[in-house]
Amino acid sequence: MQAEIGIIGGTGLYDPKLLKNVDEVTVETPYGKPSDSITVGELAGKCVAFLPRHGKKHTIRPTDINVRANIFALKELGVKRILAPSTVGSLREEYHPGEIVFCDQFIDRTTRREQSFYTENKVCHISVAEPMCPELRQNLIAVAKNMGVKMHETGTYVCIEGPRFSTKAESKMHRQWGADVVGMTLVPECVLAREAEICYASISTVTDYDVWKDHPVCVDDVVKIMKTNIENVKRIIAETVAKLPNNCACKCNEVLKGAFV
Repeated sequence: MQAEIGIIGGTGLYDPKLLKNVDEVTVETPYGKPSDSITVGELAGKCVAFLPRHGKKHTIRPTDINVRANIFALKELGVKRILAPSTVGSLREEYHPGEIVFCDQFIDRTTRREQSFYTENKVCHISVAEPMCPELRQNLIAVAKNMGVKMHETGTYVCIEGPRFSTKAESKMHRQWGADVVGMTLVPECVLAREAEICYASISTVTDYDVWKDHPVCVDDVVKIMKTNIENVKRIIAETVAKLPNNCACKCNEVLKGAFV
């Protein structure tokens, strides 16, 4: 089966009913198994592939996500664009829980994750100066604006290893670095999508203020806010998929030109 668009569902966003005429697909990859089987179906007249990032039962830790297999599998299915919702903590007073951030930059604090498909015979040097597809981001922003959803058009995402939350000292340091939100899954997902020449855009849903605000992060609080965000995220995804043009005007599909010595 061939799909035009991929959705990598984050925490709380596993809803096969989002798609119609679905089929479950298992894809073999040179990098092992993806997080789970992939649901391929119809959304807004387009063929979409849905992959739960942490598995359908949310059993995979951020560090243990086989991101290379996930991205490779979507590429094999023909995916050219990926919409990637995830939950984040806020590092800014003005980024309120319940709001959505369309991040355009990241700071990587992970230490145990493979970030390239090219680990033998040759080295790939891709540019991630602008890690998100600008066209896909603008489509998402336009849809969210039209819907009246409270959101931020830009944001710097600091990606930590997890699964633990930050210490107060770490949280304050991230703020001093200029980061706006903190999460555990953006890297290497967006990097590998770029290396695979797939357009990628993050939809970060703010569930809490990180511990810098002297309120310890609580899973129960995160889940409560997350549930209120999910419906907005689904609406944004559905409307964006419906409005996406058939062809991208960006250069994401040419990233590998000049990437090899």
